Amino acid sequence: MTRLRYRDAGNVLGLPAARWDSAFLRTCRGERAPHTPVWLMRQAGRYMRHYRERRAGRSFLELCKDSELAAEVTVYAREWLGVDAAIIFSDILVVLEALGLPLTFAAGDGPSLTRPIDDAAAVASLGAPEQSAADLGYVCDAIRATVRALPADIPLIGFCGAPFTLASYAIEGGGSRQFARTKAFMYGQPAAWHRLMERLVDTLIPYLAAQVAAGASALQIFDSWVGCLTRADYAAYVAPHTARLAAAVPPGVPLILFGTGTSHLIDLIAASDADVVGVDHTTDLADAWRRCGGPGRVSVQGNLDPALLLGPRDRLLAQADDVLAAAGGQAGHIFNLGHGILKESEPDAVRALVEHVHAATRH
Repeated sequence: MTRLRYRDAGNVLGLPAARWDSAFLRTCRGERAPHTPVWLMRQAGRYMRHYRERRAGRSFLELCKDSELAAEVTVYAREWLGVDAAIIFSDILVVLEALGLPLTFAAGDGPSLTRPIDDAAAVASLGAPEQSAADLGYVCDAIRATVRALPADIPLIGFCGAPFTLASYAIEGGGSRQFARTKAFMYGQPAAWHRLMERLVDTLIPYLAAQVAAGASALQIFDSWVGCLTRADYAAYVAPHTARLAAAVPPGVPLILFGTGTSHLIDLIAASDADVVGVDHTTDLADAWRRCGGPGRVSVQGNLDPALLLGPRDRLLAQADDVLAAAGGQAGHIFNLGHGILKESEPDAVRALVEHVHAATRH
């Protein structure tokens, strides 16, 4: 099953002309834009004082579930940085909580799931997909509030975690370096593995559709941990499920697929109906674009090392120029980082980066 690619679909959502013609959406279609569009993963986050003030006295999940506040931090970051798109403030793991896995975020320790998946019975005990997606209505409420507050020419990106990355969190009970439990489950209980992936996709399909219905103009699927797999394992255990999710994305919505450490998988990722392939900072952007089929087939996004935001300003901007040079001035490049903004980043450096890319590429 394949979907009509964004560059071929036309404005079937009936977006306002200003948004349809925005630099970000034009670039998602592979069209030339007035400048290279920029947005940054984790652009609303701990490095910003405004975010820390709004987060004060609340847990991370409480902020995610407060739709008006989530919309406020989303809009503020977009406006303060001057980026070309907003991304809704949320987290990929809220889907696992909606499926019935207790989720906490401990300061300094990251996410923790207190009842990890370890067998077929645990998979069977997960919540019903449609109801689980409906339980995430607070995300869609935040999207609606954000779209109301954004300028007409600024698209909003919705998102979810990819089935592999969500499965790995569910099995490991949190983050991991080796993903030993995930791989043991995948190899040792393949039927349960595929059932888990199916349950996740069955939940993510209506969740993404609801985000689009609420006003998201683009979608990104984060496959943060898939780079731990070989090409053979990706093809056997992951690609069919990611492809089914991608194929179900509503027509007229650009789909961005992003993973880290995926240089060896980049062409396989592009084959999953991606309109835009996110490239991390360890991967050569020009080579990745070529392997994905080039500008005539797909757009790319990336890929500055986020750690450069912690260093000298001249080096930051010079490296940004190197990323732009790798894109070769071709239509279809969205400037982004190779991962999320680090919490230690200086806000003025982040804004200077955005301004530099705009100035360097304005036609």
